[in-house]
Amino acid sequence: MTEGVRYRDLPLLGHLDVRSARDVLPPELGTLSRLTPSRVQESLAEVRTGVTVPLNLAIDAFQPPLFGRSPLVHRIVEPARNEAEDEFDGFNPQASSQLDGLAHVRARELGFFDGSTDLGGARQALGMQHWAARGIAGRGVLLDATVLSDDPGEGRAILADDLREIARTQDVELRPGDVLLVRTGWAAHYLGQDPVERAATGWNGLSAGHETAELLWDAGISLVGSDNPAVESAPGDPSVGSLHRRLLPALGMPMLELLDLERLAQECRARDSWSFFFVSVPMFAEGAVSSPANAMAIL
Repeated sequence: MTEGVRYRDLPLLGHLDVRSARDVLPPELGTLSRLTPSRVQESLAEVRTGVTVPLNLAIDAFQPPLFGRSPLVHRIVEPARNEAEDEFDGFNPQASSQLDGLAHVRARELGFFDGSTDLGGARQALGMQHWAARGIAGRGVLLDATVLSDDPGEGRAILADDLREIARTQDVELRPGDVLLVRTGWAAHYLGQDPVERAATGWNGLSAGHETAELLWDAGISLVGSDNPAVESAPGDPSVGSLHRRLLPALGMPMLELLDLERLAQECRARDSWSFFFVSVPMFAEGAVSSPANAMAIL
């Protein structure tokens, strides 16, 4: 367990201004190890109505694809007279609602979360197969940060104190093992624009500073996600750093991106309850560095 180790007591990672949990958590699971069987069992109490809310956008929702990715090509083939099957070309697990694995980002020459600097080794030690073999389930919490800004694309950095205030206002407590989801409104805003006019130049998201990492670590968060392309805000500030580097290769904390949080926010607001049972089943692909989110909230 990691609750007894405060963020400020973690060692710095080499020469970087980044604190590391590499000697605290199992490398193949990282903070997902906080989702113990007892915590999963306790989180079942969050299911009160049985309403299911999938959190995934269409796999081809972003047209044109973000960041110059290849477009998805979907074909229906008929291998036999009375059968039909799907074939996909150009499939990128990170092109829509997705899960960042611990082999997705390296901390420069200091390597991935297992300490390896070679991607091939990291893919075996940290690949998506480890999470797919156990699945992800536990208590989820939604913090609705749209109250901070009317423009999801302005690039506002959501500070740790902002998250604390939103949690206080929503009367929801962060508990060890929680899956924390933060709604910025960006995905719905972007997809609501004319495809010809879309430009993913900026988005609201978590601040990349150490205060954010400290809050997530000390609260015992197992997984953090948002409805924007990176969880952290963009454009970033080099003087503040990278939240991806603070979380993935240093703290071993996975990130969910480009989630669909609109209906979940509506359901939570209607019930005046912002916690739920969360489940994600990562793609079982040996050595994969990412997966479609395959995520759902059960209320």
